[in-house]
Amino acid sequence: METSAVGGTIVTPVRNRRKFPTTALTWVAVTPFAAWAVARVAGLERGSLPTQLMTATPYAAAGSLVPLLIAAVGRRRAAAVVALLSATALGFSVLPRALGTAEATTGRPFKVMTINMLFGRADVATIMKLVREFGPDVLNTQELTPGAVADLDAAGLKEIMPYRVLQDEWSAGGSGIYSRHPVEALWDLMPPVGHQMPAATIALPGGAPIEFIDAHPFPPLGPQVGDWNTALAAFPSASPDRIRIIAGDFNASLDHAAMRGLLSRGYKDAADQVGAGLIPTWPANKRVPPLITIDHVLVDQRVGVREVSVRDVPGTDHRAVLAELTVP
Repeated sequence: METSAVGGTIVTPVRNRRKFPTTALTWVAVTPFAAWAVARVAGLERGSLPTQLMTATPYAAAGSLVPLLIAAVGRRRAAAVVALLSATALGFSVLPRALGTAEATTGRPFKVMTINMLFGRADVATIMKLVREFGPDVLNTQELTPGAVADLDAAGLKEIMPYRVLQDEWSAGGSGIYSRHPVEALWDLMPPVGHQMPAATIALPGGAPIEFIDAHPFPPLGPQVGDWNTALAAFPSASPDRIRIIAGDFNASLDHAAMRGLLSRGYKDAADQVGAGLIPTWPANKRVPPLITIDHVLVDQRVGVREVSVRDVPGTDHRAVLAELTVP
């Protein structure tokens, strides 16, 4: 404050400096992401709700940069260290799926297409267009109804893929494997847990047979989370005696400990191998875009992966997964 030459007093207002978030508020921002990182890395999700939330880990990884910025700008060193460790752990859990690790492999080309048909409502014309354009050796279906079987055959699938092992039902429980090559059903390979999950040996001309499983565990909703865990644990481990492929709607992402446990028994996720592991497959054809990746093609370590793509199919809440593989 000073006196003016012409009389009066000039008052200089004191400017309030912008205050950064307090230490407590910074920790409020950091702690949820730190807890998420620990749960993801250690596989600590338990019960239905935490299991469902774990599918959002890619979004949590992106969001973890926000508390890191808050802690860094606010010069809260301890919180910044925790935020940095959390963001790093989540990033290393997620980013490899977008980068890919597959190497060029030789072998016989083998194509797989898998689609959840949503109570048989998936658009048959679109499925047949994909079958004709992509030329899969195996078409893998979940929520396959008797009506869908009839519609697919009437549209020409019976001539293109005459071999099949079907367990269709008028419910979400039906499934079926269609093949261009002769198949032999393996009725006792999967225990009766979850939806129908048929398995078959596919005889390739001039090559070793492929063992194929159509995956569709119950979703981890409410008390079904126990059956979901049981089903994922029930898939057979990879075997040196045969080439095995497991494809379908797993109702699980690579952020689930149960899914990673299955992969650790000798499998790899085809999309993950070629940098397509973050492409979401559910929910499709809704007002919101697809958010999570729960449809997969798992192959044993001897199978090469050339390309994986995801296609929209009207009438169903899942996107189709198309995988170009090579088998010994």
